[in-house]
This record gives sequence, C-alpha cells and structure tokens, in this order.
Amino acid sequence: MPELMTLVTFAASWVVLSVGHTLADHVGGQTDRQAARKGAPTAAEVAAGASPRRGWAANLAHVAQYHAVLMLLGFAAWLALPLPWSTRGVLAALVWSAGTHAFLDRRWPVRWLLNRLRQGRFARQADNGLNGMYLADQALHGLALGIAAVALAVIP
Repeated sequence: MPELMTLVTFAASWVVLSVGHTLADHVGGQTDRQAARKGAPTAAEVAAGASPRRGWAANLAHVAQYHAVLMLLGFAAWLALPLPWSTRGVLAALVWSAGTHAFLDRRWPVRWLLNRLRQGRFARQADNGLNGMYLADQALHGLALGIAAVALAVIP
C-alpha cells in the first residue's frame, strides 16, 4: 500500500502543479510587461551594448507571481485532499520549480537545447498556429513540474 499512496500522491501533485502552471503562466502569474522582458538579450544585443543581466528583474517578478498562484492552488488542494506533503517536500518542489522556471524563461536555454537536438527550424517556427519555442518551453516546464511532483510524493 505505501507504493500505491506514493503513486497517487505523485499523480495528484502533478495535476495540481500542471493546472497551477497553466493558470500562472497564462492567466494570473505574469503581466504583459514581464512576459515581454523576462528573456535574456540575444548575443547580438549584448554585442551592441545590452547588459547580459537585462530581463532578470522581470523574470524574477514573474517567477514570484507565478509561484504565488501555484502556492495558492497547492494550499487549496492540500486543504481539500488528503495529500501527505511534507514541509521539506514542498520546499524542495518550490525551490526546484522556481529555479528551473527562471532558467527556462530566459529563453536561450530552450533555444540552445533545440539547436543541439537539431530542431533549430522548429525553434524558429512561428506560423500556422504554432510556435516552436513556446511549445518546447511548455514541455520543459512540464518535465520540471513532474520532477517537483516526485519531490512532493517521496520526500518525507
């Protein structure tokens, strides 16, 4: 039975985190200004004089606002469901989520990964209703949240 409880906790945690992610990334977890400015400047912009630190303030403001939404939904789920989350598990999940979210939202890591995987054309796609960078970004956030859900399920 402990294995079943771990699996159920993982599944419920991932649902809560996934719903929270969608709400926080697309509804209440960032302003238009944060979305437009959270990415890192390109190499060409840095070469032209832009600070490589540009965008961090908007990025971190988004990550804070995003995680406020996530914590609110997580707290509501914890009150309503018998989720055996530990304080250490919640902290580990939040630190992991915040760190990976801030890193991925600088945008260059997603572009770098797609280029290394020989998907540079997909990274540049932004027509016919698709945006390669956005889809890859969301997939990587989903992976990170899956790992956060493991932390919630297994850390005592």
